[in-house]
Amino acid sequence: MNAPFDRRRAQTGPSRRDVIVTATAAGGALLVGCSPTSLMALGAEDEVGAFGPFVKIAPDGAVTVVCKHIEFGQGNHAGLAAIVAEELDADWTQVGWEHAPANAKLYANGALGAQLTGGSSAINNSWDQLRKAGAAARAMFVQAAAARWEVPAGEITVENGVVSHAASGRTADFRELLPDAAKITPPAEPTLKDPARFTLIGTDRVRRKDSRAKSTGQARFTMDVQADDLLVAMVAHPPRFGAKVASFDATAAKAVPGVVEVYEIPTGVAVVADNTWAARQGRDALTVTWNEEAAETRSSADILTRFRGLTDGSAALAEGEEWQAFESRGDAAAQMQGEALEIGYDFPYLAHATMEPMNCVAQVSGNQARLTFASQGPTLDQLNVAKVVLNLPGSVEIETLPAGGSFGRRANFQSDYVVECVEIAKKVGKNRPVKLVWTREDDMAAGYFRPLVHHRVKVVTDAEGYPSAWTHRIVTQSIMKGAPFGGGGVDETAVEGAKGSPYLKATPHVDAQLLTPDIGVPVLWWRSVGATHTAYVMEHTTDQLARKAGQDPVDYRRALYRKADAQRHLAVLDLAVEKSGWAEPAPEGWTRGVAVHECFGSVVAQVAEVRMENGEPRVGRVVTAIDCGTAISPNQIAAQMEGGTCYGLSAALYGEVTLTEGRVDQTNFDTYRVLRHNEAPSVETYIVAQPAGAHPTGVGEPGTPVIGPAVANALLALNGEAITVQPFVKAQA
Repeated sequence: MNAPFDRRRAQTGPSRRDVIVTATAAGGALLVGCSPTSLMALGAEDEVGAFGPFVKIAPDGAVTVVCKHIEFGQGNHAGLAAIVAEELDADWTQVGWEHAPANAKLYANGALGAQLTGGSSAINNSWDQLRKAGAAARAMFVQAAAARWEVPAGEITVENGVVSHAASGRTADFRELLPDAAKITPPAEPTLKDPARFTLIGTDRVRRKDSRAKSTGQARFTMDVQADDLLVAMVAHPPRFGAKVASFDATAAKAVPGVVEVYEIPTGVAVVADNTWAARQGRDALTVTWNEEAAETRSSADILTRFRGLTDGSAALAEGEEWQAFESRGDAAAQMQGEALEIGYDFPYLAHATMEPMNCVAQVSGNQARLTFASQGPTLDQLNVAKVVLNLPGSVEIETLPAGGSFGRRANFQSDYVVECVEIAKKVGKNRPVKLVWTREDDMAAGYFRPLVHHRVKVVTDAEGYPSAWTHRIVTQSIMKGAPFGGGGVDETAVEGAKGSPYLKATPHVDAQLLTPDIGVPVLWWRSVGATHTAYVMEHTTDQLARKAGQDPVDYRRALYRKADAQRHLAVLDLAVEKSGWAEPAPEGWTRGVAVHECFGSVVAQVAEVRMENGEPRVGRVVTAIDCGTAISPNQIAAQMEGGTCYGLSAALYGEVTLTEGRVDQTNFDTYRVLRHNEAPSVETYIVAQPAGAHPTGVGEPGTPVIGPAVANALLALNGEAITVQPFVKAQA
């Protein structure tokens, strides 16, 4: 499809397109529920060069790593590029990156079964794949040099992009050998480098490649896409979830200078204009009547009251509702006769609140569609767009741009804002680009929130104060309901972090169950997903049990970890405790709290120093220890721990989306408070040493869920009171 608008790319490092050379065939898991034939349709006929899908080398020797995972601020592009550069022995200063095209055949995330970035899986999923890609490319250059110099390949070395034969003194860089290397068939199983010989991975040299472009404004985001004939669209959405357009009057909207047309689409009424301001003024001038027969009209307080009632027996199950066991052992009910700790926890809806609201640029001509935007899940977006334009998913072309944050919001099963843009572009037609713009208010009220959740826990302890019986009830909406793949059984996204917890493993009798009522509020994964609430419940409950037993919370955890053989938890706890100076008194006026949690394959421990200022908790120093396998970029791991900590602290202290009679109350950051710069703590990060070559695990999300309970546990130590309601500021009021 022709693309009439500006296709200039941000300079993310050396990326010459004159010669395309790459390595290794990509293996991708089938999208669950799709036949092999339908999966084939998810891959466009993208050109694959001499080295395969992941590595491009330009005539001047510059290396570009093709990243199948979107870059939305987390810096994964640097780690992905470093994996290839390490095995290729490339000059790191000459290595750049670019987003992969939408093609699940080549670029599927094996952990998720689709081309999709999520679950802190970018590095984890790509580790073996990209090591082979780099090693195969290196082998091709070595073979090319051996043939040219007529020497054994085993005598050739590669370092910083220079191929050498010491005995003869001959050297050549990638630029010189490229024509010969590109003719060689990549080895299917190249010899990987001994991790003990890594010179790039694990060093502070592995840093972001996009900092300069972002600092100078050269980085190209969706809002930067321009063209002479580009139209801008804004949509009037219903004030309640589930409502539909009954009728509308566009007379006043069309009278606004710059407004081109007004269209009814499935999600509301779209105003299309020559520029953003005209589109907004036109949208505001619309008169729309809404049909709210199927709308969600309950307030969030009413929903929470029912959730509580479902756990204490004061509310009856509705038709179709059923408790599902997610962990069961022994006979917990029979053990609940003695004195018990019984406590309920409430967690509100949360907005993702990305710095860049949702937006998209789409062109439609007949049944052909081309999109330019920050696609977190190209496979999902291709599937959903294909339904609108009535074509095969593989025919939908997507150019993925960087995004200003996501935290899960840009990937949902419906591709909501993407489909909305395509619906408008389809009405415009003629391949004319249409940029959909959501304001902050649109974004905040659109839903796909972290679900509202209620937990009720009851624990009986033995003579030593350790759990002997544990009952656990979780009530929340299901994120996975209606998923196009998988589904059925317990929604793991609702129970992860409670299910399999070392505290439950150390308990002889366990009865843990989940209930997922249907609510008309759209929900979605939110950074660290189920761990956003389960980590808090497990860790704050454990501190209360330690207090009840008269034990230090660190010593209490150590005992439980030994019972559960949770060696990784014990290691990160010990490291965080050592670095924080736990054994010594906290600074005057401060108190400390500790929390440990495992998610996305990594285990994180945090010690937070907290005090009260003007009636609100103030967090000063946070000491973090993480076990994440091989640390490809220690600098980026520290950055992710800092960002995850601030994001989680922001939610724990202030985050809350409420509904009044079905209408979202929060519209911008004046009513949805987030952590300010002057409120951010100092975060120290320490990485647990691992054997060379250990498989890396997730980093993007594991730092988020631990800070909330660490702060709550500090406040528990300060005043002896448990915090059962988030946000904390509301609980303290």
